[in-house]
Amino acid sequence: MKKGLLVIVVSAFALFFSSCQRETGNGALKLSLTDSPVDSSTVSGVYITITSIEVNTMDGWKSIEDFSGPQTYNLLDLRRGESDLLGSVSLDGGVYTQVRFMLDAPEKGTQTPSNPGCYIEFNDGENVPLFVPSGHNTGYKGVGEFIVPVNDTVRVTADFDLRKSVVKAGKSGKYILKPTIRLIVENQAGSIRGEVINIPQDSSIVIYAYTSGSYKDEEADDPETEDTMRFPNAVSSDIVDQAGIYHLAFLAQGSYDLIITTSYQGTFGKVVGIIEDTEVQSLKTTTVNIDMAKL
Repeated sequence: MKKGLLVIVVSAFALFFSSCQRETGNGALKLSLTDSPVDSSTVSGVYITITSIEVNTMDGWKSIEDFSGPQTYNLLDLRRGESDLLGSVSLDGGVYTQVRFMLDAPEKGTQTPSNPGCYIEFNDGENVPLFVPSGHNTGYKGVGEFIVPVNDTVRVTADFDLRKSVVKAGKSGKYILKPTIRLIVENQAGSIRGEVINIPQDSSIVIYAYTSGSYKDEEADDPETEDTMRFPNAVSSDIVDQAGIYHLAFLAQGSYDLIITTSYQGTFGKVVGIIEDTEVQSLKTTTVNIDMAKL
């Protein structure tokens, strides 16, 4: 073998083994909690009590050890980019896709507890327990791919998305918790923010973000069952506040369509306009101001 070729081969092997070594070892996951809002103006708080949090690994579920449960959170305090650090855990470097949350919540079909761990608080002071479907002992899974880097930390936020998670059973009138939890890598996420003007009198505006081209007109139809809701495939949503501001946070980089809707005294009105192909970049805020008179 020629000397030059030998040097190249040796160098290639050195790089190969160095690369393999860098792929082995531990990193860390830091997990935070956030929420997309409910669509009701009569709700003042949605409380969940988390007893433990686990990450799905090749060896099974591993607890986030420095999370000391039970801990109770009002998810309505964690909107518009606000989040709360839940804890961190050391993990083997590599790709992960699931985190699950164990909740202190009564199972659907059981008696109403006097002191529920998960409940809704209304503006009139009434507290209503949140029940969970059967199988609650398996926890609620958050889904989304993230990579734990060796000798470094990945920061992930779990979006609980209350609008999709809380439903009211038609026959029993009970509120049921069926969490839809989205995992977002923080340094890969951006947001959309803006001001809305010329809002019709006595109406509220809710804005839904969809991956571009994915929205279908029938998603605005009345829900067919108690377990469904309008706009089921929205990535996120926000209610325009009294100052006319909305903020869609923790969106993955990409293109989104904004679905603008009205509601009156808590009752859905209609879709009044769609703003297409809004680009979101990581760690940046895209500004989209909306004039309701021009929709």
